[in-house]
Amino acid sequence: MKIRLCAALAAGALCLSAAMPTYAQSADWPTRPLRLLVGSAPGGGTDAMARAVADKLGPMLKQTVVVENKPGASNTLAADLAAKSADNHTMVMGVSTAHAIAPHLLKLGYDNDRDLTPVVFVGAVPNILVVNNAVPAQSVQELIALLKRKPGEYNFASSGSGSTQHIAAELFKDATGVQMTHIPYRGSGPAMVDLMGGQVQIAFETASSVIPHVKSGKVRALAVLSAKRNPQLPDVPTMAEAGVPGVEMSAWYGIYMPSATPAAVQQRVHDAVNSILALPDTQARLQAIGADINPMSQAQFAQFHQAENQRYAGIIKKNHISVE
Repeated sequence: MKIRLCAALAAGALCLSAAMPTYAQSADWPTRPLRLLVGSAPGGGTDAMARAVADKLGPMLKQTVVVENKPGASNTLAADLAAKSADNHTMVMGVSTAHAIAPHLLKLGYDNDRDLTPVVFVGAVPNILVVNNAVPAQSVQELIALLKRKPGEYNFASSGSGSTQHIAAELFKDATGVQMTHIPYRGSGPAMVDLMGGQVQIAFETASSVIPHVKSGKVRALAVLSAKRNPQLPDVPTMAEAGVPGVEMSAWYGIYMPSATPAAVQQRVHDAVNSILALPDTQARLQAIGADINPMSQAQFAQFHQAENQRYAGIIKKNHISVE
């Protein structure tokens, strides 16, 4: 009995010893500046959401949080870099484009479910149908009539093939029978520059990217792709109100980390970001760009991630959407 007890105590000591480095690492974390990767160019919706969090996350964790823009491949370049990092100090501001849509359209260099884990949900913003001011259409129905008179002569911009902007346009085309040419960009920022400049005429852009330009009169909003009007643009009808029901789209955002990141570290990020999202000034900043803040537990975010993957898989299949 004494020998067995000693063996058990020895085994327990070994287990405790093995666990201590991980615990210490988590308790002392972060030990260096953190990277928050963004899969699109500066000026877009993902970038805006990331900086709203990063500006306060650094002081809260007592380390610098560096936002790094890595645009390309429908926001998946940043996700790929995050998935392959092993420093426990790299995060990615995930967006539905990369984490719920791209896995069904692109060949990825990482496993979207195995290599990355959802840590904290940040918020969602609806897409908005906007046009260049020179487009002779003051309503959705006028735009439909114009596109049918001149099939294929008008272009629509997106933040990349397979983005919510791209899929929203395809849903609109399918619902109305119009023809438009897709011009993909490396993020919402450059897409909006060309929309305002007239190089492209139409976009189904996220509210966070277009609300400032709509309010300043640089582009014209025709409809919101959500079930209800956006408080920031109360005079802009929903797509259903404009006569095209069933065309709804929004982009959601959340922070993902490599799956090997210690659970205690993930919990610290989750709790810190949710604390930031509860601050009145953060809420005002995000609501100003049309965001809907809906805090979730990490388990709820993981369930949401899976449900959205299934939903987009169905949309893509039903509407024969591809990136070719």
